[in-house]
Amino acid sequence: MNMKKIALTLCLAFAAFIGAQAQNVCYIDTEEILGTVPEYQRVQDQLNKLADSYRTTLEDELNAVDKLYKDYQNRKASLSAAERQRLEEEIITKERAVKTKQNTYFGEDGVMANKSEELLAPIKERLQAAIDAVAYRYNCSLIIDLAITTGIVYRDSRYDLTDEVIEYLNK
Repeated sequence: MNMKKIALTLCLAFAAFIGAQAQNVCYIDTEEILGTVPEYQRVQDQLNKLADSYRTTLEDELNAVDKLYKDYQNRKASLSAAERQRLEEEIITKERAVKTKQNTYFGEDGVMANKSEELLAPIKERLQAAIDAVAYRYNCSLIIDLAITTGIVYRDSRYDLTDEVIEYLNK
């Protein structure tokens, strides 16, 4: 009986040792990594400028709708029912057009999302290739990205591969 317990304990210890050896969990911080990539900064600047121009266009159009609405409110009492109806429909139509344009620019499948994907795809591919190479070199079975993972309460810097990925990207 005692021998069975010892054998079972040894088997469990060996299995735990093998399991621990087979899994190497590491982490990176893609924000830090991308901060060192000049092309990423240029793309971000380009996307910000484009977004600002779209925002300005939308603000101008919203201000025009707002002005039209205020003018309508000031003149409402002196307008006929038909004129009020026409102006109300015009305001609603212009407001909808601005919302449609906003969705066209900033929606899930909008111009900004497509442009972002187009410009960032080559950088993401290079980053993923660097992560894959470093993961292989350090025998990692899992790499966690601190930039997008919440709830990390402890991390051991021995398993931080951020600098290694940066070094690989700079080759």
